[in-house]
Amino acid sequence: MPHCELKYSNNLNFDADAILAMVETIINDHDSNAHECKGRAYPTAIYHRPHLKVTVSLLTKPHRDEAFTKALMADLEKQIKAKLSQSCYFSLLIEYSPGYYVTNEHLIAGDDLSRYLDGQLHSKRFS
Repeated sequence: MPHCELKYSNNLNFDADAILAMVETIINDHDSNAHECKGRAYPTAIYHRPHLKVTVSLLTKPHRDEAFTKALMADLEKQIKAKLSQSCYFSLLIEYSPGYYVTNEHLIAGDDLSRYLDGQLHSKRFS
């Protein structure tokens, strides 16, 4: 399960939720077996120069080679920058997890992960 983190100076005005969703779509366009991408956004009020750093973490797989990574990086950079309406410094990192890394789900009987959408607990699912 991929991960995406956005770290940015809070003087930038963009839709972090939309970018996280877009990153998931782009990853799945390049690798249909990637599925959900967990995402987090970290704005900060303490910074030196306006910037956005995007980190995408993927599991190591044989088909995720140099050509795959370069194509994914180019697509991510182009589409993320298209969503930015201000000048800023931009960094993009695609990293691959080492062999001893676990990412999966922890499920509790009667609890549904889909009720936790976009970082909010959706109460409508409780009725």
